Amino acid sequence: MTQVARDRLYRRHRFPAEVIAHAVWLYLRFPLSLSMVEDLLAARGIIVSHQTVRLWAEKFGRHFAGEIRSRSAGRLGDKWHLDEVDISIGGKKHWLWRAVDQDGFVLDVLVQSRRNTKAANRLMRKLLKGQGRSPRVIITDKLRSYGAAKRDIMPCVEHRSHKGLNNRAENSHQPTRRRERIMKGFKSARHLQCFVSIHDPVANLFHIPRHDIPSDHHRELRTAAMRMWNEIARLQAA
Repeated sequence: MTQVARDRLYRRHRFPAEVIAHAVWLYLRFPLSLSMVEDLLAARGIIVSHQTVRLWAEKFGRHFAGEIRSRSAGRLGDKWHLDEVDISIGGKKHWLWRAVDQDGFVLDVLVQSRRNTKAANRLMRKLLKGQGRSPRVIITDKLRSYGAAKRDIMPCVEHRSHKGLNNRAENSHQPTRRRERIMKGFKSARHLQCFVSIHDPVANLFHIPRHDIPSDHHRELRTAAMRMWNEIARLQAA
């Protein structure tokens, strides 16, 4: 028996903490549906419903994501790439605003119903609050709302507006698009905001840029990421 089985985080849960944390890790780390996670657990002799996996992902995923976010606050890059993508929810268009740094780590994400200066303003204020500092430079596409919001909130920060410079932010939407297809769409704007707020910090933890990194260094970083995950999930052995 490990110490985590008696941790307050997992109290009133029948399954061991290792099982819960592993199910949440599978669902958030890989583009799997809830039923796929259920089948993977069943293959290992763990019988749990996909509804239970969903509840675990929401409860414990929120806690894990908050831990990761607090540990990385102010430690990510100073070059912010901002972008927005449209997502249809219940036949209505919404906009998913996302900011990433120069290394591809997600800084923050915000679901909004508008694509205007007010929406860009909200994203930038949320970024400043979460990161605790201003960026060195902001890179966006040609949407004029970014410039208007930047002049109001961060007038001294350099702003580069060019579609070709913002591929990093545009590519950061791909994992959400894959999940959207697997989940057959999001039920509501709140559902989407909840999912990306949990998924993106976990993706940050396991995001290891492969360019110019030797394979042994890559393995070390991956091991360190798993070690931190076990620490956040309170899976240290007694």
